[in-house]
Amino acid sequence: MTTPVRRHFLRLAALLALGSAIHGAAFAADAYPSKPIKIVVGYSAGGAVDAVARSVGQRMAAILGQPVVVENKPGAGTNIAVKSVTGSAPDGYTLLLAANALAVNPSLFAPAPYDLERDITPIATVGRVPVVFTVREGAATKTLPELVAAAKAKPGSVTVATPGNGSTPHLATELFQHTAKLSLRHVPYKGGAQAITDVLGGHVDVVAVNALEVLPLVKSGKLKVLAVMSPERSAVLPGVPTVAEQGFPGFEASVWYGFVGPAGLPKPIQAKLHEAVQKAIESPEVREQLAAAGGVALPGPTAQFEKLLKSDAARYGQLIREAGIKPD
Repeated sequence: MTTPVRRHFLRLAALLALGSAIHGAAFAADAYPSKPIKIVVGYSAGGAVDAVARSVGQRMAAILGQPVVVENKPGAGTNIAVKSVTGSAPDGYTLLLAANALAVNPSLFAPAPYDLERDITPIATVGRVPVVFTVREGAATKTLPELVAAAKAKPGSVTVATPGNGSTPHLATELFQHTAKLSLRHVPYKGGAQAITDVLGGHVDVVAVNALEVLPLVKSGKLKVLAVMSPERSAVLPGVPTVAEQGFPGFEASVWYGFVGPAGLPKPIQAKLHEAVQKAIESPEVREQLAAAGGVALPGPTAQFEKLLKSDAARYGQLIREAGIKPD
């Protein structure tokens, strides 16, 4: 039987342990960072996510007073990069700049490569870039309503190229088919470059990619954007209406970027990193980098990012199951 004296001793020991843990976490946050921070990117160097990581990382280094290095670990639909971060020490020195694939892959791959709630700590959103529907200049289809009309008149006749099965543009295309109640013929590629080349050559009718990949060809007059899939018009494509404006209210499908760390990241370090990211995306350099990619900064509390991860995991997970989408 536990005596009153023993119960009092146990309560005191528990309080001391809790106090020690709180003090330890506070000390860790005060001392953090004391060495370089690594940002892992699950895509090749030179791409959109890599460019954003380097721009934000440079500003974070100035804010936090330690070097920030970017390490590219492409492959397996970004799962290699995610695993390298989820398996790292939860000390704030290994971060992942993720995109939508982070929320999509647990439903796309079997078995699930990781568990969003169990394996990661969300830190902050960085920005958002719209997915766009684009055709070659001079194509018969010149507007989104014309594309819809053609697809409904002859289901499966309109071909849409994407950077690959399970990619955000592919899922955005599937979501649009579901919303518009029509049937498009999906043509997956191993990346956006070849998909764009085949649209330019007239081999495929439409390409769905993020805005960054088509901007130079749009500006040179070789491609025409039918619609942006973000909630609002893009600053770099102000004359292009959104999908929502063209008869599909509430439709939205964008590529987002956000920082996460491994599970168990101490709250004080999570808060310090969140603050650094917020300051970084307020800088003119980062906003210009995002604008060059056709995107906008996406500031907000960590809870906002948690909500985004859950909502995207739910809606795209349902879409993947219903459409029977498999990874390349």
